[in-house]
Amino acid sequence: MKRTKVVDALACTDFGKDINVRGWVRSHRSSKAVDFIALNDGSTIKNIQVVVDPSTMDAEALKSITTGACISVNGILVESQGKGQTSEIQCKDIEIYGLCPSDYPMQKKGQSMEYMRKYGHMRLRTNTFGAVFRIRHNMAMAIHQYFHEHGFYYFHTPLITASDCEGAGNMFQVTTLDLDRVAKGGEVDYANDFFGKPTHLTVSGQLEGELGATSLGAIYTFGPTFRAENSNTPRHLAEFWMVEPEVAFIDQQELMDLEEDFIKYCVRWALDNCKDDLEFLNQMIDKELIARLEGVLKDEFVRLTYTEGFEILKKAQENGTKFEFPVSEWGMDLSSEHERYLVEEYFKRPVIMTDYPSEIKSFYMKKNADGKTMQGTDVLFPRIGEIIGGSVREESYEKLLDEIHTRGMKEEVYDWYLDTRKYGTCPHGGFGLGFERLILFVTGMQNIRDVIPFARTPKNAEF
Repeated sequence: MKRTKVVDALACTDFGKDINVRGWVRSHRSSKAVDFIALNDGSTIKNIQVVVDPSTMDAEALKSITTGACISVNGILVESQGKGQTSEIQCKDIEIYGLCPSDYPMQKKGQSMEYMRKYGHMRLRTNTFGAVFRIRHNMAMAIHQYFHEHGFYYFHTPLITASDCEGAGNMFQVTTLDLDRVAKGGEVDYANDFFGKPTHLTVSGQLEGELGATSLGAIYTFGPTFRAENSNTPRHLAEFWMVEPEVAFIDQQELMDLEEDFIKYCVRWALDNCKDDLEFLNQMIDKELIARLEGVLKDEFVRLTYTEGFEILKKAQENGTKFEFPVSEWGMDLSSEHERYLVEEYFKRPVIMTDYPSEIKSFYMKKNADGKTMQGTDVLFPRIGEIIGGSVREESYEKLLDEIHTRGMKEEVYDWYLDTRKYGTCPHGGFGLGFERLILFVTGMQNIRDVIPFARTPKNAEF
């Protein structure tokens, strides 16, 4: 008999038909007259109820089916007599694939997120993480669909690179050299390394993405990126996923329009396609989740310069608002608490902040005529802070080369990048969206480690 997914069985009204479902037991309630087994196969937040006549099964075998066990059920789909469900299965027979001993760590009781992180390989089977990762899948589909509909080409950029996009230097090195021998020798001869020079895991696909945009017109990358920052915070990972569109012939206003339209599309997709999972997370994790998602769609994003934002923050501080990192002088890098104050307290809606001081932003960003600020377009969201970082890119060969020299960067490392400005340069821009930060916002989860299947953080590379 062909297997039916639980999500399809619950939606089916063709009662009286024979059906087979397979999955993992969420709960098992027994009595002399009848047993009820809640079964879930990961296709939906909802369980399907299997009604078992204990007289038709071996008593010991039935008793052994506990929370976490994996079974296959043959039975008849019938209209449910209970509340909260439309259909259930009158069991004919059960095949046990795998029993689950009593030390199963994901028992049917409330577990803390910290506890479940210790069992990252098992937490995926819980309702919470099932909901999170179904939403994660839907957000990935939304991203691909949006860019496909808008004429972007999916462009694969390298994970191994010899350049540092951000200029921060916090990168994981890639090498085939014998590190023990290197340590004893004292000198590193990169001529003997696999690539013949120092290489690292990428922090961004943007620079290579610009090559695609200046040939294909509009591209996007969507892949893993890596930052070797010793940051044990709820907002940082060492391995995470980035979405990075790059567009030729786009100006700052058009770039802001793209950012707002894109992220609203993703939120709308979640509300339209993840209703059951969002309702579960709204009930169990964050009571304001759905209202906050709907709020993003309701209003236009505020467009605010860094200078205007700085003045608002400084005035708030003078009027008694306490910040962990005081608002001191123009040119300082704003922290998440500052960004969230603007979004959550002052404007009460998302903000696109523009025209940052050049010194606190990357070398490739186009400067304004004042020579002090650049054409940044960062999107700030409630509870998250910066969710998108974008800018118009500097298209002038001379200006970009001068910025590389001013920052003490090695020109020869970026000669290929400079060629895009040397040969047929054009205005262009783009942004980067941290995929996990989007999932944090859409799910209402509190810690970024809980929206990626297997988190990579300092001193943690399990599974």
